[in-house]
Amino acid sequence: MPTIDVTIEKLIYGGEGLAHHDGATVFVPFVLPAERVAVSPVERKKKFVRARMDEVLSPSPARIEALCPHFGACGGCDYQHIPYDAQLIFKTEILRETLRRLGRIDWTGAIAAHASQPFGYRNRAQWRFRTAGEETGETKSGGGNALVPLSIGYFRPNSSALCAIHECPILSPALQSAFVALRDAAAAAQLPRALREIEAFATSPSEAGSESRLLVTATFAGYPSQAPELAKKFREIIPNLESLVFHDPGRDRMELFGPGFAEHHAAGRSFRVGHFSFFQVNDSLVDELARCAIGADESQQPADSTKLALDLFAGVGLFTLPLAERFARVVAVESNPAAARDLEFNVRTRGNVEVRSADVERFLEKYKEKPDLVLLDPPRAGLEPSALQRLARLAPDTITYVSCEPPTLARDLAVLVAAGYSISELHLVDLFPQTFHMEAIARLRRSR
Repeated sequence: MPTIDVTIEKLIYGGEGLAHHDGATVFVPFVLPAERVAVSPVERKKKFVRARMDEVLSPSPARIEALCPHFGACGGCDYQHIPYDAQLIFKTEILRETLRRLGRIDWTGAIAAHASQPFGYRNRAQWRFRTAGEETGETKSGGGNALVPLSIGYFRPNSSALCAIHECPILSPALQSAFVALRDAAAAAQLPRALREIEAFATSPSEAGSESRLLVTATFAGYPSQAPELAKKFREIIPNLESLVFHDPGRDRMELFGPGFAEHHAAGRSFRVGHFSFFQVNDSLVDELARCAIGADESQQPADSTKLALDLFAGVGLFTLPLAERFARVVAVESNPAAARDLEFNVRTRGNVEVRSADVERFLEKYKEKPDLVLLDPPRAGLEPSALQRLARLAPDTITYVSCEPPTLARDLAVLVAAGYSISELHLVDLFPQTFHMEAIARLRRSR
């Protein structure tokens, strides 16, 4: 397809810029508004074109040089060409427009933006491994236990092909150290060819000077024949490794080396977090997220209060524990069995917390008691419309919706607004600097 010149009109959710050419909408990554760029179409349909940016013909005065040498080839970041303060402004505009366009919610009030440290914030990462020169994400057969040079990295944009990397500036210091050690070990043929992925989570130290600990889950295309010896090698490579899991999904085989969890400190509290539990990835902003979600205007409840809070999609209890300090009773609902076990441990000293290991939608089908507050933090898919209707029928005075996906937030807020709620606060918590992702918090009050 021939190269075309377009002028970028605005940034949209998903990390791309929007332009128009010959009656079609054109989507281009790694651009800024008002830039004229030369692009090559990579996908063309009747009314839209998805394009690759070839050259910036008229750069924006705001454009900066990316800190990471892999930016653009690696699929991990979208905005390193944009100064961080401008990233916050663009994300605020994108959130407001997404609510208006997809939810018909014309929010004209302030969106409180909560900034992160721009780099070195991420405490969880997934690193892919491929044999040197391997071009695709397909598993190679044969020689799974052979020790061969491997490349480590992330997938390229919209691809399962590996982008081998040497550094990643968004990683926390503990993850950066682990990455460098694994990179060097992989290049030196100290790891088996069957290794396909490592997911690593770094805990926050409990006090100044203490060491961050790592949970590591290693996925293989063929379970390693000498697993105990390989586990020992991992501990030599990563000295602060707390717990290790080997997983072969093809054979549905899994083996644990260690306790299966680590102690993580956030929002002034300690949490047990296991290999398969979720915890927010931004160490520098998680305390602010918790304060914002609980709400500074929610006054401390007296000891004999009868007030009830529901914490839906509770995870390991990031919001449950502070809610338990403000409400007489808290019902925390979590469907992931691993996270629910960690949640039960984390609230074990709180006699006013009831943990339900259940699907949230099914829980709402049967729950009848009227709560004073409902806090929900669903996955990207949001809530089913029927579940939102059941939530509205419970008629809590306040609903706080924490979302990592503005399009589904817009859809779900439209249902709640139609059911008699109005938005009183809207926050953008930038848990994912340098990327298009964002966390939003909407607080709703019952208006009828």
